[in-house]
Order: sequence, then structure tokens, then C-alpha cells
Amino acid sequence: MSMKPIDNDTDNRDGEDGAQVVGHILQPGVDISHKVILYLEEISVSFDGFKALNNLSLAIDAGELRCIIGPNGAGKTTMMDVITGKTRPDSGTCFFGQTLDLTRMTEPEIAHAGIGRKFQKPTIFENHTVFENLELAMKTDKRAWTSLFAWLSQEGRDRIADTLKQIRLDREADRLAGLLSHGQKQWLEIGMLLMQEPQLLLLDEPVAGMTDDETERTGELFKSLAGKHSLVVVEHDMAFIEQLGGKVTVLHEGSVLAEGNLATVQADPRVIEVYLGR
Repeated sequence: MSMKPIDNDTDNRDGEDGAQVVGHILQPGVDISHKVILYLEEISVSFDGFKALNNLSLAIDAGELRCIIGPNGAGKTTMMDVITGKTRPDSGTCFFGQTLDLTRMTEPEIAHAGIGRKFQKPTIFENHTVFENLELAMKTDKRAWTSLFAWLSQEGRDRIADTLKQIRLDREADRLAGLLSHGQKQWLEIGMLLMQEPQLLLLDEPVAGMTDDETERTGELFKSLAGKHSLVVVEHDMAFIEQLGGKVTVLHEGSVLAEGNLATVQADPRVIEVYLGR
């Protein structure tokens, strides 16, 4: 059964020369009336003859915390590139909610619509304080004239304070970001994403290089975010995935190989073969 949503955001109108112009209208909010926030259906992407994604179909529920695993070259990064508009698929559809066709939107439009992505290496402003990093990331009018005369409202300060507590950096608010530990820098970048008010977070190997304690705290953070946000976590650390719980999707050669809880997919003979070469 097809899971493709109804595309009712197409704007058909006449251009100046009388020719029909086909575009899309970005409507406020994301329609999750079907309880699914992200649809990928039969997505294929090829690079110089190599199929990075091969008819990939996937659905993420609103508020879900989903883990994506798979060997190197399985298509995990390309999948996130398609979702964020960095890579255009050769075929297939990718919808955010019921109406926003991500394949027809630019990267800034996708980010503004409510999709945030965190890469493995944290990207923060190391010469600014933790508080200032969150202030700079806040979802506001970033035009130069507005920024020049902007001042932080009490509501903005309260949002930053809440985020600092959420990412467990409230005691580090006045510390230069460059002096934080690796794990703290990762949490700060997650906090910066949260200041953008995303509905969907894409997180690429978020605990790589963390201590055991930092990894455990990151798991607690992610579980606290689920429900209010939808999270897609690409990770290799099986202990961390076990801590997160929930549904796991295994990718192999650009397609979904198996889905289920971690114990189920680890016991799947196809998954064992892919990971162990048996």
C-alpha cells in the first residue's frame, strides 16, 4: 500500500507570458493529521552509476525517536541529505507532514519549515559564551537592520534559560564555548538546534567521541525530547541505541533491510550477514 501523502500545496497559475507556472506554497505549520511527520517513498539516488539509495521507503511518526543503523555505504548520510535538500533524488517522493514536498524546497526553506540537522562534528561559535551561542541561534528575524538594533526580550531570556537546563549547561552559561568538553559542545549544538524550534531533528552519530557518562546523559536528553520533537538518530553505538529503545531501521545498499526493536533486528539473519559477513 502506498504511503505517499496527498500533495495539496501545488500552486498552478498563469505566468506573464501566459504559460502555466507550477510552484508550491509553504503553509504555516506541518500537517501531521495522519500522525506521520516524514514520508520517504521509493527514493533513489545515484552517483556516477553507484546507487546510494535504491527505492528507499520510510515513515517516521510524529514524536517518534527512531534509530537508523547500517554498515558504511548503506545510504544513511545520503538519506539525510535528501531530507534536508542537499541532494535531489533521481526519483521518489519525500514529504514533511502531509503537504510539504521536500524535493521541491531549498535547504533554507526546509530548515525554516522545521527540520534541524546535526552533523557528527559540533559546529559552534567557540569565541562566544554558551548563552551567546543560544542567543545567536534563536529563531528570529536575522536581517542585518533588525539584528543591529535587536535586544533580547524577557521571553527570549526565559527560552534560553529553559534550553540551558534541558541540555544541562545552565551552570556553563557564561563560559566560552571553546572551553567546553567534547560532549558539552555536542549538547550546546543540540541546544542551538532547539532554539530554531524544529519539529524534526536529524542527528548524525551524536555520541561519537563521548565518555560513557556523556553518552548516558545524551540518551536521557534525547528521550526527554521525544514526543515534543521527532528524532532520527544515525548511530553505530549499539549500547546507546539500546538505551534509547524504540524502533530501529537497518539500511543496506540504499534500502530498508529490517525494522523492529534492537533485539529483533540483531537476531535477523539478514542483518547478521550484513554486519558479520556470514
